[in-house]
Amino acid sequence: MTHSQLLRLDEVCDKITDGTHHSPANGPDGEFKYITAKNIKPWGLDLEDVTYVDEKTHREIYSRCDVKKNDILYVKDGATTGRVAVNNLDEEFSLLSSVGVLRPGKDVRAKYLLYALQSPSIRDEMLSRVSGVAITRLTLKKLKETQVPLAPLERQDEIVAEIEKQFSRLDEGVANLQRIKANLKRYKAAVLKAAVEGRLVETEASLARSEGRSIESGDQLLKRILEARRSQSSRRGKYKEPLAHNSSDLPLVPEGWAWCSVDAVCAETLLGLDRGRDQQSAEPVGAAYIKMNNVTMDGDVLTDELVYVDASEEERARFHLASGDLLFNTRNSVELVGKVGIVRAIPAGSVFNNNLMRMRTPEGVSSVFLGYQMCSPGFRQRMEEIKKATTSVAAVYQKDMLPLAVALPPIAEQHRIVAEVDRRLSILGAVEAEVDANLKRAVSLREAILAKAFAPNQSV
Repeated sequence: MTHSQLLRLDEVCDKITDGTHHSPANGPDGEFKYITAKNIKPWGLDLEDVTYVDEKTHREIYSRCDVKKNDILYVKDGATTGRVAVNNLDEEFSLLSSVGVLRPGKDVRAKYLLYALQSPSIRDEMLSRVSGVAITRLTLKKLKETQVPLAPLERQDEIVAEIEKQFSRLDEGVANLQRIKANLKRYKAAVLKAAVEGRLVETEASLARSEGRSIESGDQLLKRILEARRSQSSRRGKYKEPLAHNSSDLPLVPEGWAWCSVDAVCAETLLGLDRGRDQQSAEPVGAAYIKMNNVTMDGDVLTDELVYVDASEEERARFHLASGDLLFNTRNSVELVGKVGIVRAIPAGSVFNNNLMRMRTPEGVSSVFLGYQMCSPGFRQRMEEIKKATTSVAAVYQKDMLPLAVALPPIAEQHRIVAEVDRRLSILGAVEAEVDANLKRAVSLREAILAKAFAPNQSV
């Protein structure tokens, strides 16, 4: 026989079971690893955040689910149902019921079964059998009933060898694309660093000297901004001097520039509107609600995955967003807090979440230049020093952020810097989009290889 035949999984496997159906006490210490669905990744078994159980608990679990090396681990419950990996651990461990165990029989190779379960047709067939609403599940009964094409052992070995040869080529290409992405990220950081250090375009002071004219320096600009603020505040009967910038360990700025605090170049700061999850809707009714996840690490505000909230006219007026606003992420995970988004295009009537702070600049300060500066490596480093962090959540408080130092060039130079940064980032964005498109093609090619390998009476 040279062609494959369709057989049920329980016909080609010696054992099909799953892990414990209760969640045992587990933690960073213990005698035996405790594997759950979170440890099954697209690339295989990942133990980076594995937890442990004690020996007594392990023996109770292992007596029913004795996972062996080369068993297939299949995620059968939850959002990642369908992920599959070969167990490469030559040791005992405990398993949660969200992961099924398939022990290949004598007529099937583990790697062959792994790739068969990853092939689009079989994966989609298995996912179509999933049931449940809050927590989706693929029962053991349905798992056992799933059919897979079984080729003779010699043919299985040929198919696996050809798949891995082609995957190796793909993986090499993907690795090269990932290196390009990393280089693009470094290049963007370098552009922003050069921009806010006065090395991206000719300075206004240098241009003015060659043209025989005078300039309004950063110090003079700052003085004018503060005088205008005092004048406007005196009419309202109250004025508060901006916080002074922290002057320790700051580099020299170019001629014509000045250091000042974030507070000095912000006409207004405001935390957003507090709306709970139960008040948010995916339906486009009410006001678009800009949240932390809409602000990227690259200084953008994304509007492709919006939620909506009911907001009164007073709230819409107070918490509205306009082009040129900056959104500063005051609270988030440790690595994401402090993101800054530059609002460029946004649905009319949008409001923002209370974990975000809206910042507006006065005349004489480009909000885009300030946004780029707050995304630059130097500012992020200064921000790291004021971050208040717990195990998983961090915050940057307004009282600590407003005194952070930013550089203020003459306004004409700010605009030239922004134009040059925009030009370079536009080119970078086009290259990055092409890299991402090729990464998607690599995923499609991987699926095409598997689809061809396990199509009826076909080979790779």
